[in-house]
Amino acid sequence: QVQLVESGGGSVQPGGSLRLSCAASLDTFSSYHMGWFRQAPGREREFVAAISRWSSRDTYYSDSVKGRFTISRDNTKNTAYLQMNSLKPEDTAVYYCAATTGSNWDDRNIDSYNYWGQGTQVTVSS
Repeated sequence: QVQLVESGGGSVQPGGSLRLSCAASLDTFSSYHMGWFRQAPGREREFVAAISRWSSRDTYYSDSVKGRFTISRDNTKNTAYLQMNSLKPEDTAVYYCAATTGSNWDDRNIDSYNYWGQGTQVTVSS
């Protein structure tokens, strides 16, 4: 059974940083595209960042986080990361990691992902 477990969330002041981790119980983690999404209260889940299974250089970001967030992966640890810098109050949300081996992967399409974690709360407030 596939499990994705996020960690690293918490409360931080504006301008601060957090690093989220997503530990995956996947036999062949390197075969999975990985994504991060977030959902704020009263809003739909939205794409944040993604990294392909073919190359760690193939990364994708939403316009709202580009230049501030960095997605990465360590295939030896079966873990994906989301480094979040220069955090803003509008980044407050529950952050979810997601995984898929789908050949028709659309990095920012929620329906492209087969597996989801339970989420970790990120709160940015002074």
